[in-house]
Amino acid sequence: MATLVTGGTGFVGSNIVKVLAQQGHDVVSVDIAPPDEMVRRYISDVADSISWVQGDILNGQTLAEAASGRVIDKIVHAAVYTGTRADVEIDDSHRIVDINTRGTLNLLDLARQLAVKRFVYVSSGGVYAGKRPANEPLREDMALFPINLYDITKYACEMLTERYGNLHDFETASVRLSAPYGPMERVTGHRAVMSQVYEWTGKAMRGEPIDFSRDTPDRDFTYVVDTASAIAAVLDAPDLKHQVYNIARGRRVPMGEMIDAMERVYPSVTFTGDRAAAEQAPQPKFGRGPMDVSRLSDLGIVAEHDIETGLRKYMAWRKEFGFTN
Repeated sequence: MATLVTGGTGFVGSNIVKVLAQQGHDVVSVDIAPPDEMVRRYISDVADSISWVQGDILNGQTLAEAASGRVIDKIVHAAVYTGTRADVEIDDSHRIVDINTRGTLNLLDLARQLAVKRFVYVSSGGVYAGKRPANEPLREDMALFPINLYDITKYACEMLTERYGNLHDFETASVRLSAPYGPMERVTGHRAVMSQVYEWTGKAMRGEPIDFSRDTPDRDFTYVVDTASAIAAVLDAPDLKHQVYNIARGRRVPMGEMIDAMERVYPSVTFTGDRAAAEQAPQPKFGRGPMDVSRLSDLGIVAEHDIETGLRKYMAWRKEFGFTN
């Protein structure tokens, strides 16, 4: 039996591929980009358990090739066009909608043809966008009112995933990710918006000062290996009681805590700005709160890394790979 993963050379996808292979899965990765030297080095300890198929998820021939000669019983669909900036939305509206929705439908149809056991759709915490109290925990059963095209397509694909599974009798689940950071995050043709942690650690590595301000919101940062491990757990759980699962640490990291952690992990880091004034500034009334992770906890899944241990491992990876971008 094999597990098919889309987007396997990307940021979250490469971590999903690696974790699944480490846990004993034979993995087939489908991605529009071939695995480059960095990807191959990152998964080198489990390379024998991974097959790579290069191709577009909008191309049926790619999916036929991925399935050919293999018995695939599970699918993790992580390929996505992360076009969250307004300028990207304006310039590339059609591709965002096409890749994210039609690509998902193609994978769901493949799941139907293969009669897979379980299909996991990798969604986003962006579906919670809207005017919500800043400290309100985000629960999977909330009413959703996504705003930008990326978030709209993610929510639409959650619903498509559930309906397709019901119609064609295979198990499905969607997982909503919160602010992943860590190894393998980099600019690609389908990922142009980098995390705050990526920006800060890159500047630290290059010896550049970090300018902090309240314009950078506190986020529910989650170390990407924890994210991938939780996705693997949802994929392999004997029984799922819910259709949607939040994947996060379950608490926001205040700016001051992030600064303190960075200084402990990388003592030579420098910051500019008035920290006291920034920390004493009124918190915004509305924003994105922490994700409620009760459903994940019920599966026995708890994130292993707090912000300091996650940053320590991330910086160690950056040094090992000489990645200063």
